[in-house]
Amino acid sequence: MIGFLVWDFEKLGILISLSNSLVEYLNMIYFDSNIFFVNSNSCKMKIKVALLQIASHKFDQKLNMEKADLYCRKANALYADIILFPEMWNIGYESFDEGTWKTDFDPESASKKAIEQWYSNSVDTDSEFIDHFRQLAKELNTAIVITFLQKGKDKPYNSAALIDRFGKIVLNYSKVHTCDFSLEYFCESGKEFFVSDLDTRKGIVKTGIMICFDREFPESARELMLLGAELILIPNACMMDTNRNAQLRTRVFENMTGVALANYPSPKCNGRSQAYTPIVYDENEIEQENLLVMAGEDEGIFIAEFDMDKIRNYRQKEVWGNAYRKTGAYKNILSGKVNSPFDRKLNKSN
Repeated sequence: MIGFLVWDFEKLGILISLSNSLVEYLNMIYFDSNIFFVNSNSCKMKIKVALLQIASHKFDQKLNMEKADLYCRKANALYADIILFPEMWNIGYESFDEGTWKTDFDPESASKKAIEQWYSNSVDTDSEFIDHFRQLAKELNTAIVITFLQKGKDKPYNSAALIDRFGKIVLNYSKVHTCDFSLEYFCESGKEFFVSDLDTRKGIVKTGIMICFDREFPESARELMLLGAELILIPNACMMDTNRNAQLRTRVFENMTGVALANYPSPKCNGRSQAYTPIVYDENEIEQENLLVMAGEDEGIFIAEFDMDKIRNYRQKEVWGNAYRKTGAYKNILSGKVNSPFDRKLNKSN
């Protein structure tokens, strides 16, 4: 395939025919069908993450797949390098019983037949649903984080598959901090976090995933940072209020990782998909605004651009992350013991 290079430098245009291999070599920042657009910053590594803040068709997985396909194509037209879905997209994070959302939820009172029916919506990583996104990622030459209720041995998992631009699942993560006080009491918890060297059109980005409630535990982002994550992607399905936004911003600050979160729009949730760069001070230690994007409540695609060159330079010299930790003093961090006032009946880890 032959494409065209357009170099925009001080309004001076040059049109050149290029082969695919050369385009790949130059790390083009824009891709649209057979035409490649490059600007004068093409030598810099700027990763665009598309946050898909979209409403599902609930349990209709065929319609969810079709809508997701459409929005992935729209995101690709916006030159996204990574496309991120909200949590458990294949069923729109729907429950078998509205009672699971109530504060007095009792799992023992749930209908076993309804639970089994809900389980039947789970899919494997080799299912038609997941395969569709593997083929789509390859077609679009773009990474996709697709989320789904995943089949398990006894219970399903709440999972997210990171598919690279070649259509390969490079990371399949199951939510560790399941909401045991709610619907996810009926899910199996994941056992560990993972980071992958994600090959994007711009180059390699060390990428990790945590899901919704995971971000409310500092250990999640800390573990991903220790595994080498430069960018953390978060599928979400809850109300993002001032406190949760502050939590997320803090995870970014203390671990010096970029973070992008995709949430459901209103009325299911309240949108506010968001992303942050870890760069909070400039070279003169002057405070910088690190919010890259904050969506409203409506459905849409929101693009966050991460300047990985600047992020990497910042991480090399600043004092947070793993630079000055005193691990010998953290004696109780890995203890599984839960004392009052934090003991809970529905905590499955007890």
